[in-house]
Amino acid sequence: MRNTTHFAAGRALDVICLGRFAVDFYAQQIGARLEDVTSFAKYLGGSSANTAFGCARLGLKAGLISRIGDDALGHFLVETIAREGCDVSHISTDPSRLTGAVVLGIKDRDTFPLIFLRENCADMAIAEADVEEAYIAKARALLVTGTHLSTEYINRISTLALERARKNDVRTVLDIDYRPVLWGLTKRGDGETRYVRSDNVTAHLQRILPKIDLCIGTVEEFNIAGGCSEIMASLRAVRRVTSAVLVVKRGPMGCAVIDGAIPTPQTVLPPIDASTYAAACASSPPLIACSE
Repeated sequence: MRNTTHFAAGRALDVICLGRFAVDFYAQQIGARLEDVTSFAKYLGGSSANTAFGCARLGLKAGLISRIGDDALGHFLVETIAREGCDVSHISTDPSRLTGAVVLGIKDRDTFPLIFLRENCADMAIAEADVEEAYIAKARALLVTGTHLSTEYINRISTLALERARKNDVRTVLDIDYRPVLWGLTKRGDGETRYVRSDNVTAHLQRILPKIDLCIGTVEEFNIAGGCSEIMASLRAVRRVTSAVLVVKRGPMGCAVIDGAIPTPQTVLPPIDASTYAAACASSPPLIACSE
């Protein structure tokens, strides 16, 4: 199997990202438990927003479809990505919901406690009007995230956006973005857990994958997409339902791009240069590499 996807030329935007748009509050006391932290600094957060920001910083014309509350945190987010050059014309303001937030700490090199404050938050209420077909048709690619498939309502909106993209020759990208707590699979205060096996989530992702041209995720995220506990088996399961280019993020090892058959278990996954990687925009370099 060989992917022959091409990105359309002559579009006003290179990529539109749809999904999470929240404030990250990072603890300033490195090594402390969240219980002992005394101060935080605020930053742009949300995988979709950070991808749009990263793409803009790396030279792409990027836009974001999302929603904020009518509050100072939402205004901060919009101003932050607008300064970086992102198109913010399809970020709407929700009159009844607050902007999402996350509280994060760095306890040690292996422990990163975080709490998602996203109960009925604004970006999970993106409206049908926000995924305007004429706007999506202006882009070469549309990126959606797994979190925005996790409720019946937002799954319908994301699926509609994908359908409008495919109708207009816009390449479709899935950032698996698997956070078990946001699927209701852990206790609500446990944002740190990155993998919980779930046949329901696997089935849900596999229904979306045939509509995707480029799929991006960590090893754990491809394991949930494939429904297996071993990465090569998961990749083979994913390949059975999609011909998409697969980008496996491997932290300090960079990432691997698979645009055809899954390598045998003895084969080293082919790397691409990840020297520009940062956690805040981890999907941006693969988007650039695969769109050129």
